[in-house]
Amino acid sequence: MSASSPRTRSETAGIGRRPEPVRRMFAAMRIRDYRRFFLGQLISNTGTWTQFVAQDWLVLRLTGRSLDVGIASALQSLPVLVFGLIGGVAADRYPKRRLLITCQMLLALCAAALAALTLAGAVTRYEVFALALLTGSVSAFSAPALQSFVAEVVGPDHLRNAVSLGALNYQSARLVGPSLAAALISVIGIGWAFAVNAATYCVVIATLLAVRVSGDRGPAPGPRPKGQVREGLRHVRQRPELLWPITLVGFVCTFGYNFPTLLTGFSGTYHSGAQEYSLMTTALGLGAVTGALAMAWRGTGGTRRLVFWALAFATAEAVAAVAPGYLVFLIVMAAVGLVSILFNTTANTTVQLSAQTDMRGRVMGLYTLVYSGGTTLGAPVVGWVIDVWGARAAMAACAAVALTGTLTVAWARRRSSASAT
Repeated sequence: MSASSPRTRSETAGIGRRPEPVRRMFAAMRIRDYRRFFLGQLISNTGTWTQFVAQDWLVLRLTGRSLDVGIASALQSLPVLVFGLIGGVAADRYPKRRLLITCQMLLALCAAALAALTLAGAVTRYEVFALALLTGSVSAFSAPALQSFVAEVVGPDHLRNAVSLGALNYQSARLVGPSLAAALISVIGIGWAFAVNAATYCVVIATLLAVRVSGDRGPAPGPRPKGQVREGLRHVRQRPELLWPITLVGFVCTFGYNFPTLLTGFSGTYHSGAQEYSLMTTALGLGAVTGALAMAWRGTGGTRRLVFWALAFATAEAVAAVAPGYLVFLIVMAAVGLVSILFNTTANTTVQLSAQTDMRGRVMGLYTLVYSGGTTLGAPVVGWVIDVWGARAAMAACAAVALTGTLTVAWARRRSSASAT
């Protein structure tokens, strides 16, 4: 629903007075169409995390090589580097709901194909690699459209809260999905984990069809002027409120957000097994869920607040690098998870609210490229540092890059503001 769409009496009740803490935390949930959208995404995200774990387990069972697990993950992540900006153009050019439904159908087919091959006993690593690449390519078009579609559902007044609840949605699914995958694999077989994920996309399609969004027809997909990608990049470059947050995301996330690689390294540092590694990821996830709730309750945006959270994130990672023992490390990783969501959600809402409406898809395409693509490129570098100097040195280096980048952006932003006046 766009900002100009009519809302029911129950959705608009209380807008004129200060809501209570719980109502403020879930303000976007008062919009019926967002509730539908949120439910669909919760089911879909749970299915996605289920497939992530099942796919890694399948490749490891097929080949016994961790290298092949990494290849499958890289093939699913790399397409955003190629198609991220093009996906943003598509989100601006075509009706977002229609684009999202098409993407969900393709993703469902990919999951169903992997389920069928696995259940038939005909799957090899090459089919997994091919379907991972196709899934990643479709997701590169889906992500910008999905993020900009949220703004049309809730309008600008509730966008910040909706983005915070979206982070809560994703992190909650991150906690549930792996457990569901483990249960499915152990009880009925790994192929059914992929089948469950395929079914979740059907739920998403149903919720997207049920959501009412004014002006969903979008621009006509006829001939358009060339250089739409350059036009989007120019839009970002000319707006400091877009340029600095996206630049800061690149500095912080490219290395600092490689949590799976870092935690795998620390499992060796603390001589821990699978259970201890699981507790590390759980601590990170619980901190992230707490951060999402905090952001939904009292979240604010802006570049100044973003710089603050970036500094807090760099500090938390620096403390984690020197944590004296496993229990202390778990506590600090919960703090890292909390601050990482506060930073990410603040960046996302700042960029979305600052983007021109007809440019939002391209802006979010660039944001996705910097956030997801940067993390993908940074992963092997972080892994190499862990192999050569150890996990503590890698975590300290990630903190140093984030700190240096944040201070550089803060200095450049201040200098730019001074020269403008």
